[in-house]
Amino acid sequence: MTHASTIPAPARESGAGGRGRPVPAPRRLSTTAAGALGLFAAARLTGVLVLSVAAWAQGKQPLALLGRSWDSVWYLGIAAHGYGHTLHVGPAVARSDLAFFPLYPALIRCVTALTPLGGGAAGLVVAWTAAAAAAYGIYLVGARLHGPAVATLLVLLWGLLPHSVVLSMAYTEPVLTAFAAWSLYAVLTGRWVWAGALAALAGLARPNGVAVAAAVLAAAACEIFRARGRDVSHSLWTGAALAPLGWGGYVLWVGRREGDPLGGYFAVQRLWGSRFDFGRGSLGFVKHLLLHGGRFVFPMTMVIVAAAILLFALLVADRAPLPLLVHSGVLLLIALGGSGFFECKPRFLLPAFPLLLPPAGALVRTARARPWHATLVVGALAGLSFAYGAYLVAVAHTPL
Repeated sequence: MTHASTIPAPARESGAGGRGRPVPAPRRLSTTAAGALGLFAAARLTGVLVLSVAAWAQGKQPLALLGRSWDSVWYLGIAAHGYGHTLHVGPAVARSDLAFFPLYPALIRCVTALTPLGGGAAGLVVAWTAAAAAAYGIYLVGARLHGPAVATLLVLLWGLLPHSVVLSMAYTEPVLTAFAAWSLYAVLTGRWVWAGALAALAGLARPNGVAVAAAVLAAAACEIFRARGRDVSHSLWTGAALAPLGWGGYVLWVGRREGDPLGGYFAVQRLWGSRFDFGRGSLGFVKHLLLHGGRFVFPMTMVIVAAAILLFALLVADRAPLPLLVHSGVLLLIALGGSGFFECKPRFLLPAFPLLLPPAGALVRTARARPWHATLVVGALAGLSFAYGAYLVAVAHTPL
């Protein structure tokens, strides 16, 4: 397996101790990359078809559910009218659109300006394009570390997560994951300016986009430490300087607008009921859930988050490269430590695709030894993903 370094040595096919034949050069990966993207597209298309059947059975329009559900409405409002809308729900709850980062609505606005599409359709075009770009970036990361077979399973598993229906909706997770995957790939291949620039764009996509900047900064710090400050390239310093600009710039802009440069954005989040309390709120909710029960989405959320914790432990044991560990670890920390909207935590973890590297490697080994076993596993995951995704969007009536 690849050791916990910033830029790994030439990758090899996954196996015990990382032994195996060298991974083919990138120019020879085009066929397998296309196959991986085809599997991802087939998975998501099937998920949308199942969702459509469930929506029609409920008397609802599938495209309306995909393009104008929950947070999508806020993003479309920002794209059409800019910032400045606040919804007063109660005396201590004021939901301001300043809680939503600007990159996705800006992309929607660009599409509506350049095409005859409306806001909802433009949001879907941006999200679907970003999901495809993310899948290709994920493939490249997996192929560099463990070869094309693991990379293909990595992409497929990402498209079959229980919450992967979000990748087909007008949401920001595909955009964040696309920039995260390509930024991490740039780090692994030593393209520091690209890594920093893409991390800055990731930071403009979502609040937890800060995880990408943290990964780039951690990798850069590791390289600087190893060099003892000598012979450090200008591109590395430039990439490290660029990485936090997107997230930090928006947080400071909101803070200045709210009259508190450092705390204004977090005050906006608190009025939404969201704060980072090191998991106290989540633990209290879990205790209440265990004692009194709740809707189906809540125990499913507990299972998904618990699985993510286990997968992170496996990723650490696998000695994955530092930027992947930091990226996934920060995303997991934000999901676990944040209070409010407990049912949204699986969605917050969608960009943490490196967590799927251990099961992807295990599935490849299973497929080689017992193909039918691997087929049954993938089939079961697909069934869960399609059914649960349709339930979330068309039936559950709960925030995603």
